[in-house]
Amino acid sequence: MGMTLAEKILAKASGKKEVSPGDIVMAKIETAMVHDITGPLTVNTLKKEGIKKVWDPEKIVVLFDHQVPADSINAAENHILMRKFVKEQGIKYFYDIREGVCHQVLPEKGHVVPGTVLVGADSHTCTHGAFGAFATGIGSTDMAAVFATGELWFKVPETLYFNITGELKPYVMSKDVILHIIGEVGADGATYKACQFGGETVKNMSIASRMTMTNMAIEMGGKTGLIEPDEKTIQYVKNAMKKHGTEKPFEVIKADEDAEYEEVFEVEVNDLEPMIACPHNVDNVKAVREVAGTPIDQVFIGSCTNGRLEDLRIAIKIIEEHGGIADDVRVIVTPASREVMLKAMEEGIIQKFYKYGCVVTNPSCSACMGALYGILGPGEVGVATSNRNFRGREGSLDSEVYLVSPATAAACAVKGEITDPRDL
Repeated sequence: MGMTLAEKILAKASGKKEVSPGDIVMAKIETAMVHDITGPLTVNTLKKEGIKKVWDPEKIVVLFDHQVPADSINAAENHILMRKFVKEQGIKYFYDIREGVCHQVLPEKGHVVPGTVLVGADSHTCTHGAFGAFATGIGSTDMAAVFATGELWFKVPETLYFNITGELKPYVMSKDVILHIIGEVGADGATYKACQFGGETVKNMSIASRMTMTNMAIEMGGKTGLIEPDEKTIQYVKNAMKKHGTEKPFEVIKADEDAEYEEVFEVEVNDLEPMIACPHNVDNVKAVREVAGTPIDQVFIGSCTNGRLEDLRIAIKIIEEHGGIADDVRVIVTPASREVMLKAMEEGIIQKFYKYGCVVTNPSCSACMGALYGILGPGEVGVATSNRNFRGREGSLDSEVYLVSPATAAACAVKGEITDPRDL
């Protein structure tokens, strides 16, 4: 019996000819990432264990994105700790407060390549599976082990395959597809599974749209999200490495034709509507029209799920076509990276957001965490393009968060209430 994409990558990384679900393997890590929240925990663990040197300073990426600029004395102290660590260890790839969200910056800078194992001390590291890598989030203590040895053990996961077919209608985006899937599978329906997305719809998606899909694999419990690399993937990776001087060889790995999946889901999207995850669970998914008319206080467009250029483009297009945003709604826009911000400025997108009264922040995690900008107060309702809406995620325990696509978020901003973009 052949192997799935996840199995083949883990087999290669562990030096085995083949592996099967349930096997325990020790895999070599190609890229390891920490940010300003998880990095200090990793560094302190290394110090506690007496580890003096990391295994490879060129395979570690350190990035600040959660509390940038520092929003407290504690955050500033964490930044100081990590800057010192980077210098002491000679870590080549360090991105300070200016670059943006880790899951956008890593592929932009050429640190994500197909056929490898990538770990990050952040749960949404599964985003990078969009490039055909086995990418997964790990804890800071496990990351300390990776920093010390360059290896980590994994249980080989079963794979759920989502065969997505059909053509998305106008104002229906990949975010609507993944919300629909999570609503069907449930928040724990893919626990410790590899979630692989394929089919004609995925092939037709941009890299940015694919990243939205894999980003949210963790929201149904997935160990990783995966998309088999194609020419779009290869070209993106090569261009990113060339632009930033991070060239390295890589192998495109694909599943065997006779690979065995635990389950195959047929997802037909021709008639898919804009979807919305209602409070307070990501799998509480409905069609937007089912909750249309719900008054809102704030709209957030950004995050590692939907802060990319195509997301900003469609949002400002809708806002501009309908004359701006509602008077009693706050709109926070956060580009996912400095690169996205600069391109959006070149296209006049940022200027237009400002023109219509939106607040545009520096590239960061921003309102997704409710730690830096846009904290919701008691009784307030927020609409967000981010990936989680559990109670207190974006502020008060008594606030509510609805998750939507950038198109739907923009429509909500225009009307001041939950709105299907097709109904404007």
